Amino acid sequence: MFDSPLSASAYEVLGVAPEVDDEALRRAYRLRLRQTHPDTGGDAAVFIQVQRAWELVGTADARAAYDRGHGFGEAAAPEWSGWRAPAARTDTRPRARSYGHPGGWRRERYLTLIREWAGRGVVLDDPYDPALVRSAPQQLRRLLADALAEEATARIVADLGMGYTVWHDVDASGRDADPDAKIDHIVLGPSGLYGVLSEDFGGHVRMRRGELVGDGVAGAPIGTLVGRTRGLARAAGVRFSGAIVVLPDDDVMQVIDEIGKVRGLPVAVVARSALSTVLRRGITGVRPIGGNEVFDVRTRLQHAVRFA
Repeated sequence: MFDSPLSASAYEVLGVAPEVDDEALRRAYRLRLRQTHPDTGGDAAVFIQVQRAWELVGTADARAAYDRGHGFGEAAAPEWSGWRAPAARTDTRPRARSYGHPGGWRRERYLTLIREWAGRGVVLDDPYDPALVRSAPQQLRRLLADALAEEATARIVADLGMGYTVWHDVDASGRDADPDAKIDHIVLGPSGLYGVLSEDFGGHVRMRRGELVGDGVAGAPIGTLVGRTRGLARAAGVRFSGAIVVLPDDDVMQVIDEIGKVRGLPVAVVARSALSTVLRRGITGVRPIGGNEVFDVRTRLQHAVRFA
């Protein structure tokens, strides 16, 4: 992923400085191909990333466009809008019933902290300027990346239709040692009731002993999601069908990875493009929820849910 606030630039993936000449860039690309090729013991995910980096900067025209957009597309930075808050929807299609503000808590924190980091008296014309974001500390870039991930999930879930109800940015601080704890999304529909975590770690992740691991992974995301989901279940008097972790397509090797139960709760790690499929059919083995049960669960959650 080269469009994430956390991702390495194409030059960083190739191991060169942005100002190197074309011949040095080509040599670096060939070297990185040899180093990362799966046939010689390299990582397949990194090998693919090297190829994609070359596609972005391997020709003069592509490299010029990449550099104009600070590594995020053809538009110059002041015109680049990929990280700004999504525009209000204009279509009138039936949508899922939705409560809360997806990504709102983290986007608000990002805007506050990026201005503090820039310094008192400094005017930021565009707090989403890719060059500014690229230079910010990792914790600020993570806030923005997580907000974008939550907004992307919210758009997908909204398109599931009227049979679904969604709560975004659900406060879990009363059930967690972290005062800022929250559950990104609670999704209720005919396939079940799910706690959903939207994440972007800025690179490839893999599973190890029922937990996500990778260069950008901190803590235990799956264990934390399950713990918070179980806490909300007790507080609301409901039973969750499962927990789902949603990641960018480029960051997972399997589109849908049902890893089994964690502390008694079925868990799936899902590529973003497959999320609607999983939410419509449910996790394997999970019992669907009937009409009267959906109404009862929704009522209980409406009384219990508080927003971050």
